[in-house]
Amino acid sequence: MHAWLVYALLAALCAALATVFAKIGLSGIDSLTVTGMRSIVMTGLILLFLLLLYATGSWRPSALKPGNYLYIILSGISGAASWILFFKALKLGEASRVAFIDRSSVLFVLIISIILLGEKPVPLKVFGGLLIFLGLILISIS
Repeated sequence: MHAWLVYALLAALCAALATVFAKIGLSGIDSLTVTGMRSIVMTGLILLFLLLLYATGSWRPSALKPGNYLYIILSGISGAASWILFFKALKLGEASRVAFIDRSSVLFVLIISIILLGEKPVPLKVFGGLLIFLGLILISIS
């Protein structure tokens, strides 16, 4: 099994746990407060990992080029907007439905990566995207 696939599956499992735990944690609290608290916890954990990388000599912030900063900032803005909107939707809707619709981001990634990254629209990817889209329709009308 490819390493990227293992990491992607573990990321999906963690995202599922995060969604379920967040839905429980949203009880009686506004969604923006929960989003902020989650961000603080995540920032602390990431800083801990950066310190570990620094201690081992693996952290190389000097490798960043000026162009990297723009896209890292844009990614941060997009990620923050995603979290704010996701937690608002999670507060209002069922966790399973909200998470499924949120994961439809894979369709947007498919389209945007073809346009911006020049990835090839391989027939199996397009077919898989269509199946995901049909699944979204079925979930949203159920």
